[in-house]
Amino acid sequence: MHRQVTLAAAALLSASCAQAQSVKIVGIGASTCTRFNAEIAAAPSAERDYLAWAQGFMSGALVRAPPGVDEGLDLAPADFPLGLQAEFLRDFCLKHEAGDFSDAVHALYRRLRGGGT
Repeated sequence: MHRQVTLAAAALLSASCAQAQSVKIVGIGASTCTRFNAEIAAAPSAERDYLAWAQGFMSGALVRAPPGVDEGLDLAPADFPLGLQAEFLRDFCLKHEAGDFSDAVHALYRRLRGGGT
């Protein structure tokens, strides 16, 4: 019986992981870095929209995190304010033009957690 429960749990975990990999994000933040770079060059005010999407995406990650994970994480700390975060996203996308803007946001989240890039 224990083995059946273990196998069922393993199957459920495997299905959850497969589902997580197939999640499709939407919105302005689903853009490529190339598109982000072009849009903010053409209309610098567009960067606010991207930053707002990034903040919402990271806030969603905090809400979905299991208990004990990232509790107390400040998405706008005094030592890394939104202006510096916007600069981080710009720099990331300039260095990784083949990537997605969401990759830049993931890197920013890791940075805010203290994990660097």
